[in-house]
Amino acid sequence: MSRFTTSEKIFNMKYIKILLLFLFCYSCQEEIKNPSFSADEIVNKSIEISGGERFDNSEISFDFRDKSYFAQRKNGNFLLARSFYSESDSITDFLTNKEFKRLVGEEFIVVADSMMTKYKASVNSVHYFSVLPYGLNATPVNKYLLGEEEIKNKTYYKIRVTFNKEGGGEDFEDVFIYWVDKETFKVKYLAYSYNEDDGVGMRFREAYNERFIEGIRFVDYNNYKSSDGLMALIDLGKIFEKNKLNLLSKIELKNIVVNDL
Repeated sequence: MSRFTTSEKIFNMKYIKILLLFLFCYSCQEEIKNPSFSADEIVNKSIEISGGERFDNSEISFDFRDKSYFAQRKNGNFLLARSFYSESDSITDFLTNKEFKRLVGEEFIVVADSMMTKYKASVNSVHYFSVLPYGLNATPVNKYLLGEEEIKNKTYYKIRVTFNKEGGGEDFEDVFIYWVDKETFKVKYLAYSYNEDDGVGMRFREAYNERFIEGIRFVDYNNYKSSDGLMALIDLGKIFEKNKLNLLSKIELKNIVVNDL
């Protein structure tokens, strides 16, 4: 014989349903709070937060050190340019999806292949860093989620980026690591290794001075170098946290202007 009356059974069932509903809602909240994202999803969210589709149809100009830069991106086509003075001549480099050209004064000149490679890499590099993380969802880019890492009491997704030889540009062998804030999905730190004619090395950059101009996020960087050639690229975040990297320079974009196309 049951020890519970009918009314008690109904009450108990209602209590159990309420408890199950509470546990279900709690688990949903936990799932939203601690989502499991792939490297592609994290990068896509970061691009969206930083400007999204505005990058794809825009004109962006800025000054960096002693040079002026201009970028036009529209429907997958791009024109990247930089202008500066060398002695008494004005020089403008143009890089598009198809070609590179150098204008000296009012005339286009023939550029040797060896120098063209350097000029193209130099132009592309400044424009590449100016709009990060835009471009990290391109076809030649490979992304790997290394896990999570805490730097200065904040937790970041840690993503390794490499490039395919075909379509990966002149510096396709470079390796990057990005630290993406788990809460905001903004890139806070990045590190990269490089192998150039004048040597090999690593850099670590810390973003600061965030500002949004016409919906596009721009930052400046503290640019650090390692003092020990034995340091591993993957460890630079923790080494930075221990103040064991040397500040090399500041990467500051000035006079930024953005126009929609």
